[in-house]
Amino acid sequence: MATTTLPSKSTNREKWAWYFYDFGDSAYAAVVLLAVYSAYFKNAVVGGAEGSRLWGIAVGIAMLVVAVISPVLGTIADFSGSKKRFLFSFTSLAVIFTGMLFFVQQGMVFIGVLFFVLAEIGYRSAQVFYNALLPEIAHPHEMGRVSGNGWAFGSFGGIVCLLIVLAAIQLIGGALIVRLSLVFTAVFFAASALPLFLLLKERAKEQPLPPGENYISLAFKRLAETFREVRNYREFVKFLIAFLIFNDGILMTLDFAAILGAVLFGMGQQELIIFMILVQITSVVGAYIFGLVADDWGGKLSLLIALVLMMVPVGWLYFTTSKLAFYFIGGLAGFALTGVQSVSRSVVGQMAPAGKSAEFYGFFSVAGRTSSFIGPTVFGLVVVWATRYYEGLGQAALLAEQNGHRLALFSIIAFLAAGTILLLFVNVKKAQEQAGNGDLSPAR
Repeated sequence: MATTTLPSKSTNREKWAWYFYDFGDSAYAAVVLLAVYSAYFKNAVVGGAEGSRLWGIAVGIAMLVVAVISPVLGTIADFSGSKKRFLFSFTSLAVIFTGMLFFVQQGMVFIGVLFFVLAEIGYRSAQVFYNALLPEIAHPHEMGRVSGNGWAFGSFGGIVCLLIVLAAIQLIGGALIVRLSLVFTAVFFAASALPLFLLLKERAKEQPLPPGENYISLAFKRLAETFREVRNYREFVKFLIAFLIFNDGILMTLDFAAILGAVLFGMGQQELIIFMILVQITSVVGAYIFGLVADDWGGKLSLLIALVLMMVPVGWLYFTTSKLAFYFIGGLAGFALTGVQSVSRSVVGQMAPAGKSAEFYGFFSVAGRTSSFIGPTVFGLVVVWATRYYEGLGQAALLAEQNGHRLALFSIIAFLAAGTILLLFVNVKKAQEQAGNGDLSPAR
């Protein structure tokens, strides 16, 4: 396998290069997934409850592809010392097809789905290799802080990008500006990612292939070996199962936030962007605070707190009809959900054995992408089923669609609650010991 030098040799400049990548890919998430393209696709490209269903399916397709390829590519990256090369390839895919979304107009459902799916595959796959660089630049005892800093600075990138997009939409307006905002986001992402490729040194070194092997065959053999050794990493597997379930709830919230604002409260494009800026602001605070809490109190306790906090705004959303309350709900959700995401990333870094970080983050990606496939698809299907049910009861189309989205909120709560319960049975300290990383977590 690839060998890795101690992360103590990393510099502050390298850490900031790593942070800046998050600055750019968070802009993609803020504009494409949260504030602009999701609502544009649902309302302008498709329309009605069918837009929510197709959006959920599109997200699911992309995540399923990533779930299949991530473990194999992660294993290859570990052995060949090529995390940065894979990261560059998938980042390029995301940037190119984010820009291509400019060409999606009303009724162009096929290319609207196709270009988005390709951009999502690039965006999500790149995260596997980006996350796998974390153990190379941070010691286990500081991973919570470094991961939290990256997520906080990344969320700030989303704010900056959204503010620029909002200003353009307010000053000029129209569908053309909405589409141009996607081109701007692609450029923003590419420029922010550049420092990582120029300044961060990958510490894993390429190892010679055994005779008669190639990277693909070796990857499958190493994966088979990891599966055979899974009894040695039982706590990691338990964590992955819990993560798979509670991450469903997180991603369902993210993927449908703009759609919920538009359907339940009639929010237009400008209002949605303002709403997402608020969410990004509280995300900065949440990521930073939970990064500190994770290092002081431990990843497990931090995750439990964040998950409980996450269930509060989702439940509140079911009962409220106030647009003002929706802004408060979004702020609380942003604070909690980045805590869940950043702490989960740092916990995996602590559980991964030396030389297997990309492989373990590949498995982490499988759990995340499987949940990305299941959760949004379930939410979209529940919306369509419930909308038709309420229409059958004689409700007007808009009211039936609103009630369908409200009912689907219970699916989010169900995933969050089930994952939280399973997390209670994970012993993080034991997982670190099983990985040979020592007793580094202050909480079990």
